[in-house]
Amino acid sequence: MLSRRQALVLGAAGACVGLDRACARAREPWRVGKHLYTDDFRRGLGRWLVEAEKPARVEAAGGVLDLDTPEGLSVWFRPELTGPVMIEYQAQAVSAGGPNDRVSDLNAFWMATDPRSPGDLIAKPRGGAFADYDQLQTYYVGQGGNANTTTRFRRYVGRDGDRPLLPENDRKGAEDLLVPNAWQTVRLVAFGGLIQYWRDGRKVFEYRDAEPYTRGWFALRTTRSHLRIRDFKVFALKAR
Repeated sequence: MLSRRQALVLGAAGACVGLDRACARAREPWRVGKHLYTDDFRRGLGRWLVEAEKPARVEAAGGVLDLDTPEGLSVWFRPELTGPVMIEYQAQAVSAGGPNDRVSDLNAFWMATDPRSPGDLIAKPRGGAFADYDQLQTYYVGQGGNANTTTRFRRYVGRDGDRPLLPENDRKGAEDLLVPNAWQTVRLVAFGGLIQYWRDGRKVFEYRDAEPYTRGWFALRTTRSHLRIRDFKVFALKAR
């Protein structure tokens, strides 16, 4: 039987459920190090910056960050992150008859910087529309985008209108889309030039970056949707 410490490390590392998957994860070149940040969403939004295209409901209470928006919305974690790191949280796309319950766009930016304010992305807020983020240098995943028909990984290069998309990073299979009202665990990895997106212990995207983004900010991103987020954590990563 695993000790409590072993179980914590395996869970934090995205080792999935059960020893078979834990062994599979051991093939990754990284392991979990120091626990850097936690937000249990019981103390308000003090650590987050909200950028909304139109008025949206953004609330942190009772252990859940609730994002209910009619248009584009980005919610930035204020501390800058320096890699190698793993960002982990649980997310739910709500379908309960609400006006924005579209089941779409569980998205994220990570290791993001803005050349217009290179030292502090938070210092130059944007308007919330998707095009407002074209000038970022960042990694991005849009899971269940376009009304839950696509899941895509992009490496933004900081140019207006330029959102590079490799064919292999444009997914449409049901296994990569959102399931209404189901909680899923998301893990974002930036380990030097190794960039990964994990969902419920399954690696959805892996990208090898010759010129990696090694520091920057993280944001939850969505549009015309209703999302719930809980158990947000950030861990340092170490080489095996």
